[in-house]
Amino acid sequence: MIDELAKNLVELKKEFVKIYDGKSQIQEIIPVSKSKSLPIPQSDLDLLHQFATKNPIYYNSYEQIIAGIPCVVYEGDINKYWLNSIQHGSSHAPFSPTWIMSAYVGVSLAKDLGYHEVIDIGSGDGRIAFCAKVLNLESYSIEIDDMLIDLQKLLIDIHDFHPHCSDVTDFDYSSLNLTQPIFFIGGLAQMGGIELASGVFKKINSIPLLKKKTGWVFAGTYSQKYRPDPKNVAGWGTLIDKNKLKTIHTVSLPTVWTFHELDDTPYIFAQHI
Repeated sequence: MIDELAKNLVELKKEFVKIYDGKSQIQEIIPVSKSKSLPIPQSDLDLLHQFATKNPIYYNSYEQIIAGIPCVVYEGDINKYWLNSIQHGSSHAPFSPTWIMSAYVGVSLAKDLGYHEVIDIGSGDGRIAFCAKVLNLESYSIEIDDMLIDLQKLLIDIHDFHPHCSDVTDFDYSSLNLTQPIFFIGGLAQMGGIELASGVFKKINSIPLLKKKTGWVFAGTYSQKYRPDPKNVAGWGTLIDKNKLKTIHTVSLPTVWTFHELDDTPYIFAQHI
């Protein structure tokens, strides 16, 4: 069911690209209500709309029917947050978000795979952690940039997804009392994701009881403008092999950076062998 949901979201995005004539830096859509192709509970959709409406990166919204589905189009600008995020000396992956709907689908898969907690690493505005709370999972958002953390604090009265302002490579993950967590790593492998993930691996590997129960999600790319990985897996093959992981699922979802591209972002789910 999750794969079908992801496929239908990608198709809806393709139709949106065909008709979008705005000039906004970023744009995304959220259905107004449950439909046959996107059978998401209305209460969940309402919460996703609340997140977008209250989020200061979006400055405009309007309703539009796309492929027969009534949607709200959200237009935004992340320039000041992107610029601020790259000023930190230990920042590895500048802020560029996935779609809110993609975050919801990705976390739905994590829940379906049996994980109990979602840790949103390099979390940006916290949308993945927020979606985990919508889906009744515990979640934690870890972000080094204070401006983005301040943004997240504007949103936690909808759902408290526990934002932490910290370098993810220094954070004490044992303090969260995790049972079966899954870590979503922010950033492509070629855009700082490898460094980000490697630092978190080092911390989690020092907690023996947690290591085997932990899942990982990596945002990949097949774009030729990025350096390929000799072991492939959308840029993550070498890291996956080095850390003795196996890929258990891959799902493609729309992101801000693939709006004008034919291929959407493959999210690779992996676990320890």
